[in-house]
Amino acid sequence: MNNPNRMKDMKIESMVLYKCIGKLLIVLLLLPLFYACGSDSSSQEEPQLDAPQLVSSTPANGAVDVADADLNVVLTYDQNVTAPSAGHSRVVVAGATVDKVSANLKNVTICLSGLEKGTNYNLVIPEGVVLGPTGVKAPQLTISFSTVKKPEIKPVDAELCTSDPLPQAKKVYDYLISVYGSKTLSASMANVSWNIAEAELVEKATGKYPAIAFFDYIHLAWSPANWIDYSDTKIVEDWWNANGLVGASWHWNVPAKEGDTDLNKYTCTPGNGTQNSDGNWTTTFRPKNIFTEGTWESNIAKADLEKMAGYLKLLQDKGIPVIWRPLHEAAGNIYEYNGGTAWFWWGIDGAEAYKKLWRYMFDFFKGKGIRNLIWVWTTQTKDADFYPGDEYVDIIGRDIYSQTVGTDNASQYNLIFGSYPQKMIALSECGSVAKLSEQWSAGANWSFFMPWYQYDATTLVGHQHADQAWWKDAMSQDYVITRDRMPSMK
Repeated sequence: MNNPNRMKDMKIESMVLYKCIGKLLIVLLLLPLFYACGSDSSSQEEPQLDAPQLVSSTPANGAVDVADADLNVVLTYDQNVTAPSAGHSRVVVAGATVDKVSANLKNVTICLSGLEKGTNYNLVIPEGVVLGPTGVKAPQLTISFSTVKKPEIKPVDAELCTSDPLPQAKKVYDYLISVYGSKTLSASMANVSWNIAEAELVEKATGKYPAIAFFDYIHLAWSPANWIDYSDTKIVEDWWNANGLVGASWHWNVPAKEGDTDLNKYTCTPGNGTQNSDGNWTTTFRPKNIFTEGTWESNIAKADLEKMAGYLKLLQDKGIPVIWRPLHEAAGNIYEYNGGTAWFWWGIDGAEAYKKLWRYMFDFFKGKGIRNLIWVWTTQTKDADFYPGDEYVDIIGRDIYSQTVGTDNASQYNLIFGSYPQKMIALSECGSVAKLSEQWSAGANWSFFMPWYQYDATTLVGHQHADQAWWKDAMSQDYVITRDRMPSMK
């Protein structure tokens, strides 16, 4: 007789067995898929990346007119990279030196030195110097570039514009021509007037004196006085006897108005004869009236030129030539923008009156027998109408301030060079400009350079126009001539 409870237990056991078999079949069916998924997961954890590829470079491959200063070539890859030191010696560039190789994230920086103008370079980075994050080698690559061309130095006028010049003036001019393009003369500006204060600061900071000391006849109206006397030429003679060259500017101060004899109101700033908001005086003196007999401007000009000729003659009689830079920056900023004005009275009546005044001065000194001058005309780069003419100018000067990029200074040099290839070009004034080495490397081959003075300076540290670092850079270059390297011009 069947046991109902036993039959129930057997049914339950059968159901459990069927469920276990079903689960086992499911496991057996899913096992291959499980192993396949496990294999893919392992592959994703250890990816096999492609070799790093170059995305860009600075300078770009094929770049031209690259400055011949120390250069950092930056290679940017498509992934983070390393550059182990063991491979650095394999990086080569014929004709220059690889100083350093470093990597940071996706960038590799290669520091080069010893580049020269007008040269084609091929920087070669062999395979394996640069590695990807898993050690995959970047392929070999070559970055080609060329440096700025050597400026074409055309023959400059061989003769001074002064007929029958003082022999020493001719020697100085010939020397300037002989070094032009390959060397540049250092120069300093007197602190206001009649001293070598700035030159002394340069010597204290660098151990060398500039080759040229510039003075300023700004106090002509006051001289002679117990504080200024241009007839006392000892300071100039001592500089010349130490083989230094002598230069001079003239901030030509005139009375504020006709009949005004108050020296406190003398100025070179054009205006209505009153004080500006800054307290400085202006003058109604008009250069166009100088050429009309009997005008107060004519009388003042003749008296001042007579006095100046006497002081220049004192130097001439001692065999001292003068690099002479009068009537500077005549155009001011009238060509820079609408509403621009002349900064000095000698430019206020425009180009024709200015040129006439320059030639008037030239002929006046010639008539007085002055033969020791080397004439420097200062351009504003857009003022060709103000140029007095080749027969009245020996050197073209340019005054530059607040241009801290070497190529910007070189651009101005090249602009002037293109307009006046027959004349030497000088950085006749400067302040807060790129280091001399950067300007020179960019192609600014000035005949001489002269930072402006700082009135209250007792050191070059913190100097507003050319500080100690600027001068040390300049005086350490082998193409910069200092006073100790000057030959005698006597």
